[in-house]
Amino acid sequence: MKKFLDNAPNASEGLATNGPSAGLPLPTSELVGEEAVRNEIWACLIQEEVSKIGVWGMGGVGKTTIMKHIHNDLLKEQRFERVIWVTISKEFNVMKVQDDIAGALKLKEDWPREGDKLRRAAILLEMLKNAGKHVLILDDVWDKVSVVEVGIPEPSGGNGCKLVVTTRSEHVCKYMGCKVIKVKPLSEEEVLILFLNKVGPNIVQSPTIMPTLKLVVKECAGLPLTIVVVAGTMKGEYSPRIWKNALKDLKDRIGKVEGVEAEVIERLKFSFDHLKDEKVKDCFLYCALYPEDYEIHKVELIECWIAEIFIDEMDTRQEMEDKGLSILKRLEDNCLLENITTQFGLHGIKMHDAVRDMALSITRMNPRYMIQAGLQLEELPEKEQWSPDIEKVSLMYNSISEISIDVLPTKCQLLTTLLLQHNPVKKIPYSFFINMPCLSVLNLSSAKIESLPNSISELKNLTTLLLCDCEELRDLPCLSMLQELKKLDLCGTKIEEVPEGMDMLIKLRYLDLGVFTLKEIPAGLLPKLVHLQHLGFHWNNKRTSLKAEEMEPLKKLECLTGCFEDISEFNKFISSMQQSKKNLIKYSLHMSSSFMDATRDKTVTIGGVQNWEGELIMHPIEIQELNIFHCDYLRSLVDDNSSFKNAIGLRLCRIYDCKGIECVVSLSSFASSFAYPFQSLEMLNLLALPKLSALIMKDAGIGSATTSTLASSASFSHLKEFKIVDCSSMKTLLPHWLLPNLQNLEEIHVLACSQLVEILGAETSEVEEKGSDALIKFHLPKLRELSFWELPNLKSICSKSGVMVCDSLQLIQVAGDCYKLKRFPPFVPLVGNGQPFAYAPPSLTIRSWEEWWEWLEWDDHPNFKNVLRFNPFAG
Repeated sequence: MKKFLDNAPNASEGLATNGPSAGLPLPTSELVGEEAVRNEIWACLIQEEVSKIGVWGMGGVGKTTIMKHIHNDLLKEQRFERVIWVTISKEFNVMKVQDDIAGALKLKEDWPREGDKLRRAAILLEMLKNAGKHVLILDDVWDKVSVVEVGIPEPSGGNGCKLVVTTRSEHVCKYMGCKVIKVKPLSEEEVLILFLNKVGPNIVQSPTIMPTLKLVVKECAGLPLTIVVVAGTMKGEYSPRIWKNALKDLKDRIGKVEGVEAEVIERLKFSFDHLKDEKVKDCFLYCALYPEDYEIHKVELIECWIAEIFIDEMDTRQEMEDKGLSILKRLEDNCLLENITTQFGLHGIKMHDAVRDMALSITRMNPRYMIQAGLQLEELPEKEQWSPDIEKVSLMYNSISEISIDVLPTKCQLLTTLLLQHNPVKKIPYSFFINMPCLSVLNLSSAKIESLPNSISELKNLTTLLLCDCEELRDLPCLSMLQELKKLDLCGTKIEEVPEGMDMLIKLRYLDLGVFTLKEIPAGLLPKLVHLQHLGFHWNNKRTSLKAEEMEPLKKLECLTGCFEDISEFNKFISSMQQSKKNLIKYSLHMSSSFMDATRDKTVTIGGVQNWEGELIMHPIEIQELNIFHCDYLRSLVDDNSSFKNAIGLRLCRIYDCKGIECVVSLSSFASSFAYPFQSLEMLNLLALPKLSALIMKDAGIGSATTSTLASSASFSHLKEFKIVDCSSMKTLLPHWLLPNLQNLEEIHVLACSQLVEILGAETSEVEEKGSDALIKFHLPKLRELSFWELPNLKSICSKSGVMVCDSLQLIQVAGDCYKLKRFPPFVPLVGNGQPFAYAPPSLTIRSWEEWWEWLEWDDHPNFKNVLRFNPFAG
């Protein structure tokens, strides 16, 4: 089942034969000025004779922002088949660049993640040659790059491919044979416009401030980065004296240094120094511990701040996380951090490389950090670099596999934080931790270690020990001496027993034992850890099933991941939570066996539970995600007797491989007596339900009054995506009477439903009521995508007497055996008097095989084929 799920085609990514995507738009900030240089770059991209373009200028002048806008414009224009963006950074890493390009090309099966650079380069070279016309943008290049070493084919006018590099060095552009384009600082007028946009409109209305403000702007030297950072710092300041002091401060700083780069750093330091709150400053400097251009997940970062006690301890973890978010907001408002969505779709932040340079310049002095993250190091820094006054060391994301006795630090009396995560360290000598008496945070996540040295027990000030994803780790020493430990993460290790002395760690606030190999939870352990706020076990490890009685003393618990042996034990736990008036803020709770992880904050997963009819106390825990599979006794998800009818906050529902389920909602004569379900549901996935014949089933005797009552309710009113796979009894997917509830539906994906005849259907009574000649309108105003795969009996998208009103429809994809689908439904516009077969939604594209397109029948409407836009699958 899991394999089938993973391999089921997802139409949003293109069905099995879909061509490659050009790329995704990048988040950008507003451009002020820069029009001339932007036009010059664009002209070079259009000109056939220019194949390589070098965009250079000093740090903070806006090179990356300009190129992000151009990247997005290229996607809109569709002049190239692909637009690929790769960030290089100061420490050039051939393997990383190759991986990034391979990722953009969506190479999976054929791409060697490790191994010989030359072989990888050869594969990449061939793939890029076959990628069609493309633009490859290498951002933030610090030194000359050999395209041959990476595996980038030489672009030329003949192949229509382009290479663009952004760099601080004109020499790099010339070495690489680029057409050189310089990005100059903004003009005085442009600088003032940008500054005023960032500082806020109220300042403009203050005549006493404006003269000083213009002088402050002049000190920013026309660099967009320094302009937005200084403006963010001064936002909300209405005192002329504060502005005059800021002007003097900026002038004094710049006057004390020589060189353009040093001046940029001083302007950025101005903003840092105005943070005032020392803990907020510490939070900012902590971000520099990550590698250059690293996308930092906000949740992870706030967890680190909590571990470092940059955030004062509060009654709940939720309050501390909220405080962390407010600090992040302040740093973002000051433009010291950039708010982003990471490549994994998570909320994150990023440091501009010039801002990071400023942070590094501070940490070289006070407080003292040693930061060598992401530099491809293969061994620890030399002894001499471990100075006695160092407080934090970051060696994360390197290639350190061995810690040699010869380079062990000898005097680290002030060291509080050691970050060694994502290094292939295999063994740590006993003496490594001996000279680190103040160490409080140790991160060894994703190391290759099989055990830890006993000397770790001597770290009596250790508050945080992170060993997440140490996949070879099987043994830990006794932890009873680590009395200050508040956070312990062993998720993804291979330990089989809970470490000795765990019951002594009574200060623990955060414990993650998400370990599939763990054999048991010792009886009496959890009740001793009464301060736990976060507790995690592997959701598919039955041997660590939770007992309600053991959980009852954990009154401070806010976040929980774990498995309950059965529904009864789960309900006991929820009842005890309810009685103590304590609701979990985040949870992923599983019953019986499970094979899927949660995607929402509040998730319940029920798998393999037989003789179960849906009884579950769920309303008190505000469930957001519900997963049900292998529950063959279940006939429907919602009926009069089901507690699911109260799950009005549910956002995602997935029902898989339940042999007996006939419908999702069963309407009976008592239907009007219960709260209408799925009012907030956004995604519904149904897979391998052989008896499912309807989304909503009406019992015998249910008339149109009950049906119309449901249609006028809020049920399914927020549904955006509906996916149904391998449901062999389904013949009509969505009845016409339900469509008023589906006005927010954006995507419908139907795969391998062998008996399905139509997607949108009208009942006989509706057709008779309207008359045989009347058209029934199937109105789905937000529908963007329809995809069909392996539907051998599908004859129509909507019933014969129907027309579709779907002005937002952008894509219909048809793949596999859908050869009985020989006609397209007529469309009419939402507004106007468009005639059927003479109109199609303006952005609609049909994707399928050329053979199927030619197979279609157009009857008396041959011109309708010309109205539709067809884009055949490749191959």
